Amino acid sequence: MNARPKKHSLTLRGHRTSVSLEDEFWDAFREIAAEDGRPINDLAAEIDEMRGEDCGLASAVRLFVLRRLKAR
Repeated sequence: MNARPKKHSLTLRGHRTSVSLEDEFWDAFREIAAEDGRPINDLAAEIDEMRGEDCGLASAVRLFVLRRLKAR
């Protein structure tokens, strides 16, 4: 298990950004996007729009993944 976050680039509404997540979160995030039939960039853009100003994108993605997994 690698607990060190890995940085990946995403494109959100035409703008490049990078997000650092642990491998397990990246795997689960990709799995959720595939289950929903959506590109990971589109799902990340939606999460970015919904997050509050006090929440970073990486934290918002982790919370999104956690909530989806708990809902199963």
